[in-house]
Amino acid sequence: MTQSPPLAMTASGSPLADPEAITDTAEHLEPFWRVILHDDQLHTYEYVIEMLMAIFGMDAQRAYLHAVEVDTHGTTVLARLPRTEAEKKRDAIMRYGGDHRMRTTISMVASIEPEEG
Repeated sequence: MTQSPPLAMTASGSPLADPEAITDTAEHLEPFWRVILHDDQLHTYEYVIEMLMAIFGMDAQRAYLHAVEVDTHGTTVLARLPRTEAEKKRDAIMRYGGDHRMRTTISMVASIEPEEG
């Protein structure tokens, strides 16, 4: 059995926090960001469903419900993720390409915003 290295102490004699533990804690406390899909009249329900299945791994039913919500309300929150992951999903939506059914060449618009609370 090996001994643990001695803890570093402050001038007052309290143990110093391990910097790795601080990093781990900070990562867990990172706020979540919402990935938001915005409505337009350039993409079909089929396109939205296919895109959400491809990018988020959603099943067809869940993707359909998001398609209805974005069409009805103008936006839908697709996921709540740490910022870097949310940025990657947003970028994937905006790179997904056009809807051949509508003969569009542009992708849908997505944004991210910090989770409140």
